[in-house]
Amino acid sequence: MTFGQTMSKWAALLLVPVLAATPALAQHRQGGQQGPREVGVMITSEEDVPYTITLPGRAIAYQQTGIRPQVGGEILEISYDPARPVKAGDLLFRIDPETLAAALAAADAAVAGAEASLTEAENTVTRYRRLEGSGVSAVDRAAAEVALKQAEAALKAAEAARDSAQLSLDRTRITSPIDGMADVAEVSVGDLVTASQSEALTTITQLDPIYVDVSESSASILRNRAQIDRGRLTRTGEVQAQLTLETGEEYKGAGRIVSPGIAVSPTTGTVPIRLQFDNPDRLILPGQFLRVEMTLGSTRAVLVPQRATRRASDGTLTAFVVRDGETQQVTLSAQTTYRNSWVVNQGISPGEQLVLDGLDNLRVGAKVTTVPVRIDEEGVVREVEAEGTEPAPADAPDAPEKAAGGN
Repeated sequence: MTFGQTMSKWAALLLVPVLAATPALAQHRQGGQQGPREVGVMITSEEDVPYTITLPGRAIAYQQTGIRPQVGGEILEISYDPARPVKAGDLLFRIDPETLAAALAAADAAVAGAEASLTEAENTVTRYRRLEGSGVSAVDRAAAEVALKQAEAALKAAEAARDSAQLSLDRTRITSPIDGMADVAEVSVGDLVTASQSEALTTITQLDPIYVDVSESSASILRNRAQIDRGRLTRTGEVQAQLTLETGEEYKGAGRIVSPGIAVSPTTGTVPIRLQFDNPDRLILPGQFLRVEMTLGSTRAVLVPQRATRRASDGTLTAFVVRDGETQQVTLSAQTTYRNSWVVNQGISPGEQLVLDGLDNLRVGAKVTTVPVRIDEEGVVREVEAEGTEPAPADAPDAPEKAAGGN
């Protein structure tokens, strides 16, 4: 082999990697993909959907009362089991009644003495009235009648003191004023307590029903009222409310508004709203944080699946649509959601080709071809097949459509 032939051979070998990097070869290695990109689209439509708002909430006890003694003495008995339901009137504590029983006995004796004095005064008045003019003067009769009035007043005072002593004795038995759950006792048998002390002996909490407090911004309330006035939001009766627990589980019981709020907080600009829910299983406890979904009515709007949208750093919500074979990005105005879709009233119109699949690296103005797709009940994007055929999921190996991972 001559020197020239050897140099030609080496030159040919050096050109191989250069040729491998040419666009034609790169396209060949990528399967020969050329021309417009294929994306899955769905045709948007306008429909009546429930208008809901989701607010954070906190559970509040329906009723809660601290149990305090109204008389002093020694605790003789604690008659309830903590964390067990009690009924109104059930005995909780018993205070030593001996001192108050003695006071009641003294009050009974005072009543008996006052009754005797009254009887004597009545007899005197009766006798003086009969003898007036024959040994008893009018002055004597008048004095006897005054003594009778005083005896009547003394009897009433004695009876009042007896009733007070009886009430104090009755209060040595401390009962529950409401139905609810009793907390652990803060005292033990043998402890001394005083009347109307600041420390509660225990706390009774009624859990069924239960309140849930939420706050809505005054600006949002004004926007909702404006939509009602414009006819965009139609009321369908009372506001319906559903709870979502901290675990993400939907609470079965429905709620109702008991206090719509009549003032705006000067610090937060929100209006407090109180709702009431049945809580027979005591699943919701005071202080628990919840999410409340309130259905205010129905609205006519376009539903845009959340997977087809993107949220910018400034909060702007956008989506891609196909117009004249090219992609365009639209800014959406949505205030609420429904079934994993945004309820959109501005930014997109019915009949638009909304891009659901193929969103990866999709840019504005890209040339595309469209494939009709839909979202099934499990949230999987499927190609719309001809009637009588079974649509394959977008991520199936032999499916004619792409996997739904574009967003």
